[in-house]
Amino acid sequence: MLVDYILTVAVSVSAGTDAITSAFPALHSYNVIIAIIFVIFLTILNLRGVTESASILAYPVYLFVLALFVLIGVGIYNIVTGQVPPDLHPSIGTPVAGISLFILLRAFASGSSALTGVEAISNAIPNFKDPAPNNAAKTLLAMGALLALLFSGIVYLAYYYGITPSEEVTVVSQLTEETFGRNFMYFFIQGTTALILILAANTGYSAFPLLAVNLAKDKFIPRMFTIRGDRLGYSNGIIILGIASIILILAFKGQTEQLIPLYAVGVFIPFTLSQSGMIVKWIREKPKGWVFRLVINSTGALISFTVTIIFFLTKFAQVWPVLVFLPIIVFVFHQIKKHYDAVGDQLRLTTCEPSVPINGNVIIVPVAGMTHVVENTLNYAKTLSAEKIIAVYVAFDREVERKFEEKWKKWQPDVRLVTLHSHYRSIIHPLTKFVDTVEHKARESDYRVTVVIPQFIPKKGWHNILHNQSSLLIRAYLLYRRDVVVTTVPYHLKK
Repeated sequence: MLVDYILTVAVSVSAGTDAITSAFPALHSYNVIIAIIFVIFLTILNLRGVTESASILAYPVYLFVLALFVLIGVGIYNIVTGQVPPDLHPSIGTPVAGISLFILLRAFASGSSALTGVEAISNAIPNFKDPAPNNAAKTLLAMGALLALLFSGIVYLAYYYGITPSEEVTVVSQLTEETFGRNFMYFFIQGTTALILILAANTGYSAFPLLAVNLAKDKFIPRMFTIRGDRLGYSNGIIILGIASIILILAFKGQTEQLIPLYAVGVFIPFTLSQSGMIVKWIREKPKGWVFRLVINSTGALISFTVTIIFFLTKFAQVWPVLVFLPIIVFVFHQIKKHYDAVGDQLRLTTCEPSVPINGNVIIVPVAGMTHVVENTLNYAKTLSAEKIIAVYVAFDREVERKFEEKWKKWQPDVRLVTLHSHYRSIIHPLTKFVDTVEHKARESDYRVTVVIPQFIPKKGWHNILHNQSSLLIRAYLLYRRDVVVTTVPYHLKK
């Protein structure tokens, strides 16, 4: 369903863009750019805390349904009154060569893609008023009836007007232009179509983050998806959804007809699984009237499975990524779950692993010279342990090493200095080797090694690029050393 919601945004925005470019053909070459702009716009709106209001979002839906019923009504009136030339379509009953069961199944599967979206009602059952299942069922029936009427009406008009699919103009646009011409009604229907499709994309932004939160709570995806932003929205989920949708739009060049099969397969696989799950439920529980329910769900599972297989057979070049990405996603989710379970077992206080006593602390301070930064760090280290402080200096030249030792004895006579000679002018290797040696000896006496790293902080952030970040490198290398504590003492520059 996570993948399906990403496809929902990509398909809806691409279809909405098609409605716009059908009305303004000059924009057709900018399909991808317009779609990406819409996705970015929706992402920013949701990050800014736009909330869904059923009463407000219902008006565009009412306008869209009204516009299509007007289109279908006027179109049927034109057909009945003989205003549609009979030569635009073959007469009913005309034999068509090459028709086979497979062709009919392919047409059925393609038409079934219009059903994608009904799963939103099932997912939103907790949001319905009580009794939620009954109200959701009534809504689903109303949606199914409305879908059947609109879909049948459009197919009927498309047949009589002789409309054929086009890459640049949608079927609805062709029907509207044939029925009304390019007047107010044409642009009204195209505008409401584009608006309803953009709103359909926005449902993905409300559903994807919530589904991601539930999966994150169940430890199947990173915990970052549970974090709320400043506007109390799940920002990480919204951003990931936007980025993934843009990637899909770029990969498929914003072509709705290329995205629809992938979207349909992504929906009908869950349809098949949910219907199969209900079959198992009735067989196990056998409540009153379970045989009739079993027949209904078995029929649903068979139809959904048939549609899925037909899509794989006829659109394999477009839907094959599902066979690759779904197993990978499931595997990754289970690995994430395994990691979180392992972390929980190790962090739990009731674990059988005994805590290691700490008898003392050995402090190692890497130094690059005698400066205020080093002095500040040594003063801090002395407050932790005045007896076991070791300053470590990595030298590249013997003469420089000798002079540094002499100056150190005069500057910090109470702090032990260890100089390490590096033949290859590397700081990290000799330092980490020394830390490992000290840590090994300290472990025998139950001592803990703490590496205190001096670091100066420039007044302006961009000044950091002017300095080598050796302290960050040392920290990165030592963080993965077991039983070694790494801390940084900042020294803030004033100018």
